[in-house]
Amino acid sequence: MRHGKKFNKLSRTHAHRRQLLANMATSLILHKRINTTLAKAKALRTYVEPLLTKAKEDTTHSRRVVFSYLHNKEAVTELFREISQKIANRPGGYTRILKTGFRVGDNAEMAIIELVDYSLNTGSSKENKAKSTTRRGGKKKAAAETAPAATEAPVATEPAATEEKAE
Repeated sequence: MRHGKKFNKLSRTHAHRRQLLANMATSLILHKRINTTLAKAKALRTYVEPLLTKAKEDTTHSRRVVFSYLHNKEAVTELFREISQKIANRPGGYTRILKTGFRVGDNAEMAIIELVDYSLNTGSSKENKAKSTTRRGGKKKAAAETAPAATEAPVATEPAATEEKAE
C-alpha cells in the first residue's frame, strides 16, 4: 500500500531510482534541457531543485553534498560556476516542465524539463510568428517579382546559345 508515500517509485528499486535521478540531474545541468517521460520529469524536479538551492551558497560543504548526489565533477563545477550565478536572485522554481505529447511505441506521456533561466526558444514568440507565412496572395507577389528577372535571363543567354550553334 502507498499510505503517506510522497514520491514516485518509477517501477525501480531504491538504488536504481537513485542512480537514474542522479544521471538525469547531471544531464539536465550539463545540457540545460532534456526530453523524458512526464513521470520522470516530475520526479527529477523534486530531486534537482534542492540541489540548485544548495548551489547558491558556494562552500566546500555544499559542493560535497551536491557531489554526493550527482557523482560527476563536471556537473558540480558547471552548477556552482555558471548556473548558481543565474539563479542567485530566484527564490525557487528553477525548472520548467513542458508536455510534448505521447511516445509512439508505448504511448507514454513525454515532456521536456529545462532550467528556466536557460530557456532558448520556448513556445510562441514574436520571432516565430514573423517567420510564418500565409499562402493567401503570396504567389502573386512572387510571380510579379520573378517575372522581369525571368524575361531578362533568357534574353541574355539566347545570343550565346545561337553563337555556339553557328560555330
